[in-house]
Formats: sequence, structure tokens, C-alpha cells
Amino acid sequence: MSTVSDHFITDTMKLQCEVEVINRMLPTFGMRNRGKGNRAVLSIGKQNDRGIKNNSATIHLLICTIKDKSGCKYKLKENIEQFFTKFVEEGKATIRLKEPAVDVCLNKADVNNLRNFLSALRLAHRGSEIDSISLSNLTPVKTSEVEKPKTKMVITSRKDYPITTNFPYSLEFLQVSFCKLARVDMRMLCLRRLRKLDLSNNHIRKLPATIGDLACLSVLVLHNNYLETFSIGLCNSTLQKSLQFLDLSHNHLRALPLQFCQLQELVHLKLDDNELVQLPYRIGQLTKLRFLTAARNKLPYLPCDFQLLCLENVDLFGNPFEHPNPLIPTIHLQIPMTLLESAARATINYRIAYGPHVLPAHLCQDLDLFKRCLCRRPCLNSFIQIVVNLNLHQVSHTVVLVDNMGGTEAPILYYFCSLTCYSQFLDKYQQRNR
Repeated sequence: MSTVSDHFITDTMKLQCEVEVINRMLPTFGMRNRGKGNRAVLSIGKQNDRGIKNNSATIHLLICTIKDKSGCKYKLKENIEQFFTKFVEEGKATIRLKEPAVDVCLNKADVNNLRNFLSALRLAHRGSEIDSISLSNLTPVKTSEVEKPKTKMVITSRKDYPITTNFPYSLEFLQVSFCKLARVDMRMLCLRRLRKLDLSNNHIRKLPATIGDLACLSVLVLHNNYLETFSIGLCNSTLQKSLQFLDLSHNHLRALPLQFCQLQELVHLKLDDNELVQLPYRIGQLTKLRFLTAARNKLPYLPCDFQLLCLENVDLFGNPFEHPNPLIPTIHLQIPMTLLESAARATINYRIAYGPHVLPAHLCQDLDLFKRCLCRRPCLNSFIQIVVNLNLHQVSHTVVLVDNMGGTEAPILYYFCSLTCYSQFLDKYQQRNR
């Protein structure tokens, strides 16, 4: 009859990690250990002892490396002097054996697998709880088991794309290009160690929100696909804390969601050759952004928050920017001011918390999109809007020319909460241009 312990121990018979076996007697003879670990597979299993009556089997620890696939065996029953597990959460532990006098130092192990393996070793050491368990005989490992885990894979042809086999779980960099993928393969989303995912030059139209579950992902390349949207789910995912490089160039994007600016670790953003008619409204929240390219889109002007950026390089060439005229404003003032406008301004001014549990969803969305006057006061639906040229050198160290005429200026939206604020700006503007 199978027991809980039986099921537990059979699930924890092997561990892949780096191992260094230190002989504690070497210093006695004036010798030093090599001090370097090797990739290894540790196994717990039976070993027949021919010298013992009835050819009974004892439980051993087998350590196999790429140079010694047959491995070294160490008896376990009542042979473990001490466990050192202070750094087990870092994938490290040491097993001190009595005979021979060696320390088995483990490093770079999966934390959960390491914990389970140590528990199995404790059972094997006590013996009484493991004798009745059906263990397999120890056998040499395969070469593939002790090879260094594969961390990089590049696939640039459809014929090389894996159909019947999974992607190696240890991948940190995966490139799948020119494979005509119509969607993101869900097997990729199980690669929890993935840091860079390059799916450029495919036929992907939509991104699954589960890409946001790749907690280590810092580089996402989606160049030259058929993307039309970037989902809010991705903006609200763990990518907020990990994503630093995002390439969405050569797609069919017309706009990015308001929540896009929650990806506040972004350093490099490529939006070239899309159909963007506006940049993210709160783009100024991307405080770590240093490289921005949005050439050859359909931008008529830049959002007001653009002036808050601090860039090293910006490229906005080939957009149909409007020719601004601050003397021709668009006026949306409401006189007298509505109750909704007064309440909205007070909510923003006094930083009153709000959400769909307090206000209707459409009011929450309006508050998220409030405008900021040059006087720093907010406005919602009552404002004056003008377009003014911004010299891009004010926000970026290096500027790629905006047009073929050598210009480095681009139109930017300004908002004013009242006639007074607009008049004060107009006076200063006219003085500068006399």
C-alpha cells in the first residue's frame, strides 16, 4: 500500500545543480580543495552490497557529472553528520557526511526541488522511514541530464520550429523570427526564467495577457508583426516592474492605452512605422525612459506631458505635425463652471481617492484623463487648448531631425484652466516673439 511518504520520496529522487565535494581531510596533509563546482545530477536510490549477506541493498547518494557519468556513491543511512541550510532560499546547501569525511556543497539549485531533496535525504539518513519504500537501483545518468542548462535559443526558420518537443525550461533568451506565427505559442509563456523574448517578423495580431506572467522579462521585441492593440492587461501585469526595452515598431497600432504609462521601468521604447495618431496621454510618467523613437506615424502633435520627459535620444521624423498658432485657441470653457467640473478639480487638487467602487466607471475614466494647466491646476471639461512648438532639445540630449528642412521643433498641446491663465501665457509669448 502506497503511503504519503512513498509518494513524496519518489518525486524527489533527483536534483540538478552545481556540486563541489570537499574532502575535510585534505588540510591535514597540507592540501587544498579545488574550490570550483561542476554541473551535476544527484540521485537517491538503492545499491546492492555484494559483500553483505543476502546481497541486501542499501540507500546511497549518487553524484554524476559530465566527466563522470557513472558517478560517486555515498552511503546515506546514519551517515549524515549535519545539514547546513542557512542559504537554502538562495538555492544553496551543504551535506556533511561522516564516512568518507566530505562535505557535499550544493549551489544554483531550484529552491523548491532543493527543499524536497533535503527532506528525502533526512528520511534516507534515518532509515526507518524509508526501508519500506520502493526505490529504483542507481544507474548512470544520460549526457543530456548533466549538460549545462540551455539558456539561449534562436529560431529563424519555420522548419526549425519545435512541434513535438517543448522549449527548454531554463531558457533566458528566446528568439523566434520569420516563422509566420499567427499567435504567441503558449509554451513560451511557461518559461519563467525568460528575460528576453524576440518574436519579430511574424504575423502576430494580438498578444495574450499571460505574457505579463513572465516576471523576469525585461526585453520584448515585436518588430514587424500585425499588432493593432496593446492590451490593458499587459500594462497592469508584472511587466510594470521588469520591462525595460519594448519594440513595437512596424505594426498597425493606432493608439496605446492610458495604462501604458504604468510600465514605469521602460528605458527604451520603439514605436516607429505604425499608424499612431497620438502618444500615450500620460507619457511624462515614464520617468526612466531615455530612448524614444516614433518616426513615420500619423502624429499631429505631442501630448502636454511630453515636456516632462528627460531623454537621451528622440526620433519623431516623418510625422504630419500641425503648424501651431497660439493666437487661435480652441475654447471649451464652461461659464459658470459646472458642479461636475468643480468636483473633479477638487478631487484632483486634494488627492481624494476614487475608483469604480466609489464612482461610475465613466467618471473614473474622465478623472484619469484630466488636463493640467500651465499653472499646474487641473481641468476636466472646461479648458482652453492651444498648440505650441516645442524645441525637442528641451527634453532630449540628441534629436533626430523632425523633417527634411532641418527642424528640431514639434507641436505640443497646452491647456489652460481659465482665461486669466491663457492671457498671461499670451502676453509672455508675444513678448518673446517681438
